[in-house]
Amino acid sequence: MDMEMEMSQPRMQAWRAVDFLLNFEMWWVMMIGMMVPSAAPMILTYDTLHQKRHAGKAALLPSAMFLLGYLFLWGLFSATATAAEWALASAALLSPQLTSTSPALSGALLLAVGAFQWSPLKHACLRHCRTPLGFLLNEWREGALGALTMGLRHGYYCVGCCSLLMTLLFVAGIMNLLWVAVIASFVLIEKVVPAYSGISRAAGVIMAAWGVALIAGALM
Repeated sequence: MDMEMEMSQPRMQAWRAVDFLLNFEMWWVMMIGMMVPSAAPMILTYDTLHQKRHAGKAALLPSAMFLLGYLFLWGLFSATATAAEWALASAALLSPQLTSTSPALSGALLLAVGAFQWSPLKHACLRHCRTPLGFLLNEWREGALGALTMGLRHGYYCVGCCSLLMTLLFVAGIMNLLWVAVIASFVLIEKVVPAYSGISRAAGVIMAAWGVALIAGALM
């Protein structure tokens, strides 16, 4: 991560293709580290169900294809996040530590994410992530290509559920490992501990209030 930081910072104002690729790599590796733990229950359930449907036959290749499909969607998100980083850097809205320098921008992101935490779309996507068995039974497809398709479908719901949360890295700092851990832990709790379903809305209220405070401070 330190190496990625050193390589990505020097040309914040004038990116070349190599800068985009390095920053894309940074984002995708970060998304893999943050999201695979929360996807583990789905992948393990897929592996178990595959073995039951095929008389105990190992599901190494299909499981790998499922994971590949899932990570491909987060790769698309990473490309979008890299483009957003480039645009913000070009507009001088990011510090050398890759943190928003605009309280108004930070407040707007927090307010948007806070509102999304209460949206039907958020909870529809979250519901699919919380019920691995139900998702797999409804979406089951045979073969490696079928596994890839299922991974893409799961990635679609997962990106829909969590992508806005990842924009908070622009507020806290893309290289702030503490906040990376906090956001990853929050995502994990949201997805695998249904008993804490109210945590999404509670966090939304806190983020929205924080965002309003930042915007109000910027307008004063």
